[in-house]
Amino acid sequence: MSFHSELYSHILLIPVISGYFFYLRRREVVSGAKYSYVAGIILLSIGSMLYLIGKNQGMRLDNNDYLSLAIFSALVFWTGGLVFSYGARVFRVAAFPILFLLLMIPVPNVVIEPIILFLQTGSADVSYGLFKLLGIPVVREGFVFHLPGVSVEVAKQCSGIRSSIALFIVGLLSGALFLETSWRKVILLLFIVPVAVIKNGVRIVTLSVLGLYVNRSILEGGALHKKGGVVFFLLALLIMYPILGLLRKSEKEKTQKKINHHKS
Repeated sequence: MSFHSELYSHILLIPVISGYFFYLRRREVVSGAKYSYVAGIILLSIGSMLYLIGKNQGMRLDNNDYLSLAIFSALVFWTGGLVFSYGARVFRVAAFPILFLLLMIPVPNVVIEPIILFLQTGSADVSYGLFKLLGIPVVREGFVFHLPGVSVEVAKQCSGIRSSIALFIVGLLSGALFLETSWRKVILLLFIVPVAVIKNGVRIVTLSVLGLYVNRSILEGGALHKKGGVVFFLLALLIMYPILGLLRKSEKEKTQKKINHHKS
């Protein structure tokens, strides 16, 4: 699936990144390790039951949903083995790398479809606003924009779901590496939603304007249309950078105030 679906090309990197964070916490994981029979056996049992349910329901599920359940059951089972061997405290110590592995799971269709629709709608709204702001004549019909001499549709493929997932992963890693407080990490992730929508709206309008006034082939599958997403992804990162900087600065200021208070 990673090799054949652009939506899940990130999956192969997830265990590598998780392994790195496990490596950083290796001494804490081993320190004070002890068997946790009850919690471990419960998780192992749940993982086994989910796997059996997936096997029994496999004919009723499509490939995506079957893999979602199978991989989730495997992660629960592995976590049960970890807790059984090292104790329940290991989950608190290594919560981030454990939960980060959830990104290996293909998103079930019942979840991914509403997300794509939300991004599609948001991108269309932002695009329409930008067209109006630029003074470009436009008539909107749902996800279709009628421009002078050309019509542009914000299809599911244009929702920006792939880059939004990548941006979410970058936000998770940035929060884990540069922020300490949980609520600041949550704020950083919440900002990803509007940034992803704005970025995608800018991309749609940019390609439309270039196709309208420069070269029509840009809208018909040109190189910029197919492979230009990296440029707009970098734009999203540039927007996120000062947000991360402000959150980190406020965290340092609060820490410094605590230090000064203790000294006084």
